[in-house]
Amino acid sequence: MDQTGSLPKNDAERQAVQSEVDIEHAPVANDPRKWSAVKKTTVLLLISSASMSVGIVAAIQNPAVKAMEQDLPATSDQFSLSLSLFVLVQGFMPIAWTSLGEIKGRKIVYLLALALSTVAAIAIAPSPSIGLVIGFRCVQAMGSCAFLAVGAATLADIYEPHKRGTKMGLYYTAPLLGPSLGPILGGGLTSGFGWRSIFWFCAIIGGICFAAFLLLFNDTFRKERSLTYQAIVKQRQRKQTSENFELQSKSAGHDFADANGDISPTPEIKITFRDVNPLKPIYLILRRWNNLTMLFATGIVLAWQLTIVYTIARTLTSRYNYDAWKVGFTSLAYGVGALFGSVIGGRLSDRMLRKTMVENGGLIHPEVRLKSTMLSMFFFPAFVIAGGWVTQAHAHIVAVIVILFGGGFFSVHLIRYFSMMYSSMLAYIVDANVGRSSGAVAMSTFFRGILAFTSLETAVPMQEHLGDGWMYTIWGFIVSLSGILCIWTTYKGAEWRQRAEDRENKQAN
Repeated sequence: MDQTGSLPKNDAERQAVQSEVDIEHAPVANDPRKWSAVKKTTVLLLISSASMSVGIVAAIQNPAVKAMEQDLPATSDQFSLSLSLFVLVQGFMPIAWTSLGEIKGRKIVYLLALALSTVAAIAIAPSPSIGLVIGFRCVQAMGSCAFLAVGAATLADIYEPHKRGTKMGLYYTAPLLGPSLGPILGGGLTSGFGWRSIFWFCAIIGGICFAAFLLLFNDTFRKERSLTYQAIVKQRQRKQTSENFELQSKSAGHDFADANGDISPTPEIKITFRDVNPLKPIYLILRRWNNLTMLFATGIVLAWQLTIVYTIARTLTSRYNYDAWKVGFTSLAYGVGALFGSVIGGRLSDRMLRKTMVENGGLIHPEVRLKSTMLSMFFFPAFVIAGGWVTQAHAHIVAVIVILFGGGFFSVHLIRYFSMMYSSMLAYIVDANVGRSSGAVAMSTFFRGILAFTSLETAVPMQEHLGDGWMYTIWGFIVSLSGILCIWTTYKGAEWRQRAEDRENKQAN
């Protein structure tokens, strides 16, 4: 609505209203929103392919647990530490990557991240000890995590809000395939060539992705649409104007003006990494209750999916006597379920958003997306609990596969990416933080990293002392909390968000 309370009647008026409340539609040169479908699809395919490689890197090690423990040698605790530190580093580093991306653009982030991940894989392959493997896996995590935050921001750069849910659903089919293919590839490579071959494979796909981004990727970042960048510019302008004014006053004894009495133009400002203070955007994101509730919700879901992938691999190895190849092949059920869930969830989210736009004359609010997660909120915990007792009873493998497929479909049950529930939750985080989308997603990975580190460190003791049935039952109640937080945000999120925006606008003025 405008100041009189009436709805905008045409596209021009709607764009004007949107421009007043955010910078998402600020005019820019070579607007990524106006690129051709082919150009947008190229960007989508590139970040999807790279994200699939990130998923492969994270999951490819799981089927090689026994081989690595025997060869290095290593204990179960050391191996679980390598996994938990990997996700912990993945949680912290996106904050730095997004800060760099807000001043230098998306492309430099992707290239540096891919280079770092590739070099780390080359170093891991010949490592003679578990200590070196853990250290370089952390370096590998530093590189691979960039796509967790910046990828979603890239989609926000090129697509309007009412199309993002579908595009994110399509985008996350690739990361879902990565963790699904990872165990299969890891199992096959370990069985045929030994566990070290899996990291040579990671180095090869990392190099291919690096070359593709270097040659084909067009940067989507526009500084005019970044609140972080604009805040830095305003701060630097105020500082330079003040310094110039004082200097001019001391030397000439009058105001900083030219011969005609007009204020001289501000010199061009060059923004560097030293100007970026990642703490302030983080503070602004965390001050919003709607962000906090969703960050905890997504963190719980992603912590669970890492736990289930690791613990199910241990169960299949110990109770079902599966080798690395069979463990990897069984894990494909996760990806297939999550693949369908991601696409369907994204389309459902966008459909609800478009319906609300029509009903409200083009005005929308991000909380509408969360309504598409309602069904998943009830089925998600049920599949978590059922999965535990199915494996506890050593049921037929077909029952295990069905449970894993259902869990992947309804919840992001798969490795560490997104299905029906999470695609809508992530799209909400992006839509609710215009101009700070990459920072908001980075905070999502931060919460995920902290919670996943804790869950992986406690996974083995819980599994050994409680068994799959009670361990997954406890997790069923924990993941129910994510659904409660989603429902709460659905009904209160708009109020919280508007209150925070009003407060920030008053402070800015």
